[in-house]
Amino acid sequence: MKRAFPDGAADERGVLTGFLDWQRATVRRKVDGLPSNLADHALLDTSPLMTVAGVVSHLRQTEHDWFAGSFPSLANEPFARQPDGGWQPGGRAIADLVSVYETECAQSRRIVAGLTLDAMQEFTPPQFTPVSVRWILTHLIEETARHLGHLDILREQLDGARGY
Repeated sequence: MKRAFPDGAADERGVLTGFLDWQRATVRRKVDGLPSNLADHALLDTSPLMTVAGVVSHLRQTEHDWFAGSFPSLANEPFARQPDGGWQPGGRAIADLVSVYETECAQSRRIVAGLTLDAMQEFTPPQFTPVSVRWILTHLIEETARHLGHLDILREQLDGARGY
């Protein structure tokens, strides 16, 4: 996916989906070129799941939870929530994790394209109140950007790669 800022004159949907796609594309940029043996390397003793592979796996699960999980009738397959939030990638290669993440992002885009920004979740976990597509898009921008910060730090510490 090519990174491109949303058009400065875009409508609300274009701005929200454009900034989320920018963040999504940056995930691949942060991972490209990482030696595969470093993807599962934990740097924080207190957070052993905070690895490049763990972050990418978690981002895929987050996309799945918020889009396929909120609109199961529009999902490609039955919704499956992982109790660990996707933080345990199960030894999968980083290239596979990125591919699965990008496939999940494509499904999320397709789901959002068929809904208005005001559409409310079809399914809401019992501990939450229903939210709109607008809220979900904004939350995913925040969540993805937050974890890109983690990827920035992990990547620089693992192999010295820097850049946005």
